[in-house]
Amino acid sequence: MKALNTFANKKVLVLGLAKSGYAAAKLMKELGADVTVNDRGDLSQNEHAKDLAKLGVRIVGGGHPLELIDHTTALMIKNPGIPYSNPMIKRAETLGIPVVTEVEIAGRLADAPFIGITGSNGKTTTTMLIGEMMKGSSYEPIVAGNIGTALTSVVQKANEKNVIVAELSSFQLQGTIDFHPHVAVVLNIFDHHLDYHGTVENYAKAKAQITANQTADDALVYNADSKRVVQFIAEKTKAKKVPFSLKQKVANGAYVSEETIYFKDQAIMKVEEMGLPGEHNLMNALAALAVAGVYGVSVQHMADVLRSFKGVRHRLEYVGVVQGRTVYNDSKATNSIATSQALHAFPKKEIVLLAGGLDRGNSFDVLVPDLVKAPIKAVLLFGETQQKLKDACLKARIPVIKEVENVEAAVPEAFALSQPGDVILLSPACASWDQYKSFEQRGDIFIAEVNKFR
Repeated sequence: MKALNTFANKKVLVLGLAKSGYAAAKLMKELGADVTVNDRGDLSQNEHAKDLAKLGVRIVGGGHPLELIDHTTALMIKNPGIPYSNPMIKRAETLGIPVVTEVEIAGRLADAPFIGITGSNGKTTTTMLIGEMMKGSSYEPIVAGNIGTALTSVVQKANEKNVIVAELSSFQLQGTIDFHPHVAVVLNIFDHHLDYHGTVENYAKAKAQITANQTADDALVYNADSKRVVQFIAEKTKAKKVPFSLKQKVANGAYVSEETIYFKDQAIMKVEEMGLPGEHNLMNALAALAVAGVYGVSVQHMADVLRSFKGVRHRLEYVGVVQGRTVYNDSKATNSIATSQALHAFPKKEIVLLAGGLDRGNSFDVLVPDLVKAPIKAVLLFGETQQKLKDACLKARIPVIKEVENVEAAVPEAFALSQPGDVILLSPACASWDQYKSFEQRGDIFIAEVNKFR
């Protein structure tokens, strides 16, 4: 880790004590900063807060007192999910105080180069694939970021022998200034998080931060099939362009032709040999191949990873064959696009779909064509969006639509409505917070209920 003394004895406010806030506060204290952590929740029994207090960090919970910020504050590190409309952030901006996420701090301190991965969908799977492929390079990969490990918790141990493979959300990237990955990956841009960013243009602008500081010595791996990625990001980058595509042969990139996967016109493997199902996972694989190709990873290692990789937890995760039904946990599908992709992964199987969750105000009409096309036998609906999803299912003329209380109640119904050879798929198209703490908890409960039928 670089020995920066930039923040020694400087006042730093960490807004939001979650996993990233804890890691950032701890690191800034070690760098000699005068650190205050502020969270609207009660922190009196919070173990992370207690740990930080022992280190000399000031802890302020139960609200956001504006007096914590004044002209002597040098920096605010915000939790990515806190909107910029928050009064604390507004005050910091008025006073000209930089407001960043922990990604910016990690980027300034790391001795290791970064591979940054962003996109509306597929980030986690692609990040994990790249991590596995980079084990065949001259670098030792460290996988972190939005995938679940705070970047500020890994930069201290990373050195020039490592490469940090970082999943990055638009929320994280919007809070960067000088962040500079050696390789940036942009998978896609859909109409996501507009409640946070306001417009698609703002959302794309946040994503574009991943390549904002790149130079001709760096590489941008990008989806050549996405008009938005090309328009908002690839056309504006200064980095070397490395495209990937399902629709066309691309020079200097990864593509599919006649059911064969290629990188720079060299055949890697047949599509049917991949360990992950679905066209969206094929796209993720092409992105990972392109990154591995930049680093000179052998074709054999690339192919071995794609054959053996079975996915990440909660993202079209293969649970097993239970009473003849093939079960998949796609709890991480927290929007319609992700569920659409999951439905296309099983073109020759009849599906019993479990869906529903937090109501964010959107309709699900965008799912209707996919519900029509997919061979869906029945749909089980739960959570706040039951009625909205039911409306979409009725438009798609799904033969059996049933409302249940929650995932726990949905699983036995799914077995009752299915038969051997069918797919039981949890792909909610919604966030989990109306009934569960996280999509991970929702997925774990689904698996536990399925295991009762083994």
